[in-house]
Amino acid sequence: MTDTPIRWGILGTGGIARVFTEDLLRLPDHEVVAVGSRAAHTAEAFATRHGIPRAHGSHADLAADDQVDVVYVATPHNGHYPAALTCLEGGRAVLVEKPFTTGAADAERLIAVARERGLFAMEAMWTRFNPLITRLRTLVSEGAIGEITSIYADFSFASAFDPAHRLWAPELAGGALLDLGIYPVSFAWMLLGPPGTVQATAASAPTGVDSNTGVLLGYDSGAVALLHCGLMSDSPHTATVTGTKGRIEVAAPFFRPTAMTLHRRDAEPETFTAELDGHGYTYQAAEVARCLRAGELESPVMPLAETLAIIGTLDTIAARLDQATAGRTSA
Repeated sequence: MTDTPIRWGILGTGGIARVFTEDLLRLPDHEVVAVGSRAAHTAEAFATRHGIPRAHGSHADLAADDQVDVVYVATPHNGHYPAALTCLEGGRAVLVEKPFTTGAADAERLIAVARERGLFAMEAMWTRFNPLITRLRTLVSEGAIGEITSIYADFSFASAFDPAHRLWAPELAGGALLDLGIYPVSFAWMLLGPPGTVQATAASAPTGVDSNTGVLLGYDSGAVALLHCGLMSDSPHTATVTGTKGRIEVAAPFFRPTAMTLHRRDAEPETFTAELDGHGYTYQAAEVARCLRAGELESPVMPLAETLAIIGTLDTIAARLDQATAGRTSA
């Protein structure tokens, strides 16, 4: 594999599958060789649109394609676990769109299967591989802003209510937390690790999913993370990391930034910029390729243990939201 292109299969034919495929086609050492969908005509249309040689009318058929090195799982959230499990059991490495699964128990099972079979697996948290996020982590680790005291991050947009849409439908694992909240939660975790305390509150949509959610994470160091996600309004989509010696402001959208500014005490601000390659997904694809060629079963940038722990935190937040909703109902 060290001298040959990485051969990708795409599982799913929606918007995220389209943009990721477009980015893969920009990379000279990657090939998209197959696509799979639950319907043959959908897979065939996607294959024709992107010049993909093989189209499979089921997830199992894609997983059985021995010309595929790794499958990008791009189904709706509730389909991540069964689709990724099918691929792993078929002998395929997987890059699973975030969230890796909708709950920690399923994530633990997927990780166990990947390890049992000696297969690479990673959550597609593309933010981790963004050039400026890599620079931010370096600045923080070098003490550019001292000890972190707080993190602020938000991701909310106005979405028209449609009970059948995946964002609003509980049977499709809808709601702001899983779709959008994972970004600020993962961002905070990346810099501060596991929280000691978790508090959360939310407004609920008529379908019962969370539609406007606030999260407060507390850490043993005394730091706090104030995070927001929602489906009811357009927020700034920025993030700020504040420390004892300064702060770093990450410009919108913080999950794929092209600019950020370092403010040090008694110093002029420093702005860092980056021109992203394609849509910004090429960096995580390059990391998958690096790991496969090196024989690594997970990425040190987005390790499986951290993916599992973050999903566990999302589970805890969801439980806090359930408790808050029950409390309001009984009051």
